[in-house]
Amino acid sequence: MVCLMGPTAAGKTDLAVALVEALPLEIISVDSVMVYRDMDIGTAKPDAETLRRAPHRLIDFLDPADAYSAARFVADARREMAAVRAAGRIPLLVGGTGLYFRALEQGLAWLPEADPELRARLSAELAEAGPAALHARLAAVDPEAAARIHPNDPQRLQRALEVHALTGRPLSAFHREQSPPGRPNWLKLVLAPQDRGWLHARVERRFDAMLAAGFVEEVEHLCRRGDLTPQMPSMRAVGYRQVRQYLAGEYDYAEMRLRGVYATRQYAKRQLTWLRGERDAHRYAADRPGYAARMLSRVTRELSGWI
Repeated sequence: MVCLMGPTAAGKTDLAVALVEALPLEIISVDSVMVYRDMDIGTAKPDAETLRRAPHRLIDFLDPADAYSAARFVADARREMAAVRAAGRIPLLVGGTGLYFRALEQGLAWLPEADPELRARLSAELAEAGPAALHARLAAVDPEAAARIHPNDPQRLQRALEVHALTGRPLSAFHREQSPPGRPNWLKLVLAPQDRGWLHARVERRFDAMLAAGFVEEVEHLCRRGDLTPQMPSMRAVGYRQVRQYLAGEYDYAEMRLRGVYATRQYAKRQLTWLRGERDAHRYAADRPGYAARMLSRVTRELSGWI
């Protein structure tokens, strides 16, 4: 299969559509937020015309009140990959959720089920003491996981502490025990700019375009449901969290915009850090001319040996 990875706002969707229109590929999304229905603008979900040209699997099928996990993604992705191959095409996995790519490639360790009571206590501690305090706690019991998890990633911080509390063992120990499954031929492609400022400018323009397209109204509609709490993964997504806080009166519109752009840039920075670890990937500079033609040429050569 072909994997097209890259940070948010790098241009992955347009490139994926071009690849699908030129080659026998079909897109499977690798995005932890595009899975949710009614979250279209803030996720930069492909519009109807794009989906007509290049259908995407694993988007727009889950209610925002539901949680989605790497384990569920792996099961869903394997099912969709089999369906794509059965139709005589090759899967093109496109996205920026590094955990999902890694789980699909390396397998998953056994981990305990979530404990609602413990999770509620950790959420209360997070709200009272802040993420830095949770990160310090994690560093004391699992320094390896703490080095890997960013202090401003509350979902993963809480999960790592939850695993330790439930099992008495660090999360990193479980990860070392995971056994990677056999994998088919993988062609990994990374789309990332050489100039970080180029990506920062694109992030800012795209966030402004989202606001102009009705992003605030989209979040307002979700909030009116009444069953979506700030602790849910869907509502903690970058951009949605900042707009929700604006709607709650925590700061004004201008501050919300600044915080949304900053949070998205920080997310892109974490994605780029993860992508540097993909040492067997072919890299293309999204801010340099001719990258799309070069990538198409490589994929065409590789696929000639697979079809």
